[in-house]
Amino acid sequence: MDNKNTNYGADNIEVLEGLAPVRLRPHMYIGSTGPKGLHHCVYEVLDNSIDEVLAGRATTVKVKIYKDGSISVEDDGSGIPVETHKSTGLSTVETVLTILHAGGKFHAGAYKVSGGLHGVGVSVVNALSEWLEVVVSRNEKKYKQRFERGIRQGDLEVVGEAKKTGTFVRFKPDPEIFTETVEFDYEVLARRFKETAFLTKEVKIILEDERTGKKETFHYNGGIKSFVDELNKSKEPLHKDVIYLEDDKEGHNVQIAIQYVDGYSENVLSFANNINTGEGGTHVSGFRGGLTRTLNDYAREFNFLKEKDDNFQGEDTRIGLTAIISIKLPNPQYEGQTKGKLVNSETRGIVENIINDLLKSYLIENPKTAKAIMEKVVRSKEEREAVRKLKTAQRRTSMLEKTTLPGKLADCQSNDMEVTEIFLVEGDSAGGSAKMGRDNYHQAILPLKGKIMNVEKANLIRVLEYEEILSMISAFGTGIGDDFDISKLRYGKIIIMTDADVDGAHIMTLLLTFFYRYMPELIRQGHVYVANPPLYGLIRGTKVIRYCYDEKELEKVSKEIDMKNIKISRYKGLGEMNAEQLWDTTMNPDHRILHRVTIDDSDDEVYLDETFSILMGDKVEPRRQFIEENAKLVKNLDA
Repeated sequence: MDNKNTNYGADNIEVLEGLAPVRLRPHMYIGSTGPKGLHHCVYEVLDNSIDEVLAGRATTVKVKIYKDGSISVEDDGSGIPVETHKSTGLSTVETVLTILHAGGKFHAGAYKVSGGLHGVGVSVVNALSEWLEVVVSRNEKKYKQRFERGIRQGDLEVVGEAKKTGTFVRFKPDPEIFTETVEFDYEVLARRFKETAFLTKEVKIILEDERTGKKETFHYNGGIKSFVDELNKSKEPLHKDVIYLEDDKEGHNVQIAIQYVDGYSENVLSFANNINTGEGGTHVSGFRGGLTRTLNDYAREFNFLKEKDDNFQGEDTRIGLTAIISIKLPNPQYEGQTKGKLVNSETRGIVENIINDLLKSYLIENPKTAKAIMEKVVRSKEEREAVRKLKTAQRRTSMLEKTTLPGKLADCQSNDMEVTEIFLVEGDSAGGSAKMGRDNYHQAILPLKGKIMNVEKANLIRVLEYEEILSMISAFGTGIGDDFDISKLRYGKIIIMTDADVDGAHIMTLLLTFFYRYMPELIRQGHVYVANPPLYGLIRGTKVIRYCYDEKELEKVSKEIDMKNIKISRYKGLGEMNAEQLWDTTMNPDHRILHRVTIDDSDDEVYLDETFSILMGDKVEPRRQFIEENAKLVKNLDA
C-alpha cells in the first residue's frame, strides 16, 4: 500500500518575499527575541555609523532613548545615497531598508573595512520594528521615509534643507516580535558603546535617555590602551605601561594591548572590525601562538630559561594577562550571523608574525618590563609543574578521583541528570535540617564549613589543598581547571543555599568566584542556581501560616490578612528552620524560588572578570565604589 501523501505538490511550497522571512524566523537574524536580540537591533544600526567613522566620513554618533519606547541613532557621515538604484528601481534608501543583502559593504570601493558585512542589519531592524523612520541629510537636502513592520508608508520625500550630511534612524521595536520586553536597558547600551569607543578612538558616542535625563559621552584618545587600563583598574599591574603593538600587513590592521597583573586569571578579549568575537577565532590563535613563541625565544636568549628547562606552555604565558586584540580586515568571515568567531585562515599567520616582530623588539627596548613579565611567566610555569605533581599524588591517594564520595555528602539515589540536584549548604546546622527535609531520591546535600577560600587571591596549588573545595570537586565529578569535563557532572542543578544576610551573600560570592574561575562551563551551561529562602514567617500559635521572601511581600501580606494574634518571625539563618520548614520554603520544587546564574550575553564576559576582581581583589576603593553604586540593587541584607 502506498502511504505517500498524494496531496503534497507545488501549491504546498510557500515562497516568502521581501522581509517576511525575517519576521517569521527572527532568531536566525538577531540570535533571539529576548533582551539580547532587542539590543542587537541597536548594535546593527550603530555598526553602520561606526563603518562611516572607520571610512573617515564621520566622527560623532548620537543615540537617544525616547519615552515612547523608541530609540534613534544619528551620525554625521555622508548619508545613505538617495538616488534610484539601478537593480531595484527604488531609492537607494528604500533598497537598503527593505531588501536583504543590500548595502554599500558589498561594493569594494565603499568601505575598506566594515563590521556588518552580512548586509542584513538595518533591513532586519526595519522588519522587526513596529515603525521605523529614516532621515538622510545629503545634497543640501533632508529626505525622510517611514516604514511600519518593514512596509513602506510612502515614498522617500524631501522635507527640508540640510547644511551638513548624515543619517538619522529612529525605530520602535515590535511587541509582536519581542514578546519578553521592548524596553531598552541603558546600562547594557552604555557598556557596549563604551567598548566601541575604546576600539574606535576616532569616534565620540553620545548616549541620552529621555526617560531619566541621564546622558553620557564615550570618547577615548588612548583607544585599546585605555581599555586595558579600565579592565585593570581594580588590579595590581606588574608593569606600569600598557604594551601597545600595531601594524598593517596584507590589508589587515592589527592592534594589540597587553598588561600583566599580579593575579591568576586570564582576560583576553578579541574583536574583528569592532565586533566582539567572544568565541575567539584565527586572530586569537595567532596571538596565543605568537605570544608563547616570543616569550620562549626571549627567555632562552636572556637566560630566564636554562638549557635543561622545558619551554613555557601557552597557559604559562597567559596567567595574569589582560589583553585586547583588535583586527580590522576587508573581508571578515564569521561563524553565523552573530559573528562570535572569526574564521579567516590567513589571519592567524598575520597576527602571529606581528607579535613575533613587535613584541620581542618591545621587550628588548624595555628590559625592566621584560623582567617583570619573565618572572611572572617563570613562576607560572613552576606552579603549573607543581600542580601537576600535586594532582598525580592526589590521584594516587584518591583525593581528586575518589571512588567513595566525601564523607559529609548525603548523596541522592538517582543518577538521572534531568532530576538530580546538589545543595551547597552553609553550616552544619542548616545542613542537618536539609538532610532531614530533602527528597533523598534526587536531592543531595553537601554542608560547607564556614566561608571557602577566596580563589581570586590564590594559585591553583592552594586551591587544590583546600578541603571544602576538594569536597565539591569530588562530589561534582567534573575535575577542575584544565581537567574539567562537564560530561562527568553528576548533578543537573548545583544549588547554593546560604543565609539571607551579609555573611551568606559573601559565601555565595566566594562560591560563584570559584565556579567562574575554575569551572566556568557550569555557569555557561546553566547548572548553577541560588536558592531564595524566606526572610519572614507569619506565625499564629505554633503554626507558620505564611512565608514572605522580602519586606515588600511582608508589607503586602500584612494588608491582605488579619494580623491579629500573628507573630512575625525574622529568619536570621537557615539553621533556624526545622526540616519541614526548610523543605516547604526552599527545597520543594513545587514551591521554592531558584535563581539561575547565567551569562546572558558573550559581551557580559568582558566585564565579569572586572566585577570579580573588584569584589574579591585587594583594592578597597574600587570595591567601596562598586558597592555604593549598586547598593540600591541589594535588598534584605543585614549587617
